[in-house]
Amino acid sequence: MRDTWKPLAGGILSIVAGALAVGCGLFLLLLGGALSGFMATPGVPDRLVLLMYPILGAVSLPFFVLGAIAIAGGACAVRRRTWPLALTGAICALFPPQVGILGILAIVFIVMGKDEFN
Repeated sequence: MRDTWKPLAGGILSIVAGALAVGCGLFLLLLGGALSGFMATPGVPDRLVLLMYPILGAVSLPFFVLGAIAIAGGACAVRRRTWPLALTGAICALFPPQVGILGILAIVFIVMGKDEFN
């Protein structure tokens, strides 16, 4: 069996989508810190200042987790190893929705190249 471009393309798309998801999570985390800093002005209740960072931190956590899984799955797809992890990474590449088309293409290419995995 000869190697085709499908798992490689799917893996690269999954890695790119995962990196964008991690970047989105990092942006949300930094936004939470910046908002907490801006709200620490006189007249703003302390509870409100302390509330912003944990909320945006909790919202950014799924982006980090899904992005890490997408990157790991993309690496498996590029090496043509562990097809279930490669497919899981491609599915996790669907998030965030702004780059969902990359995840859809990654899923299609990885499923089409399933025979090439060990």
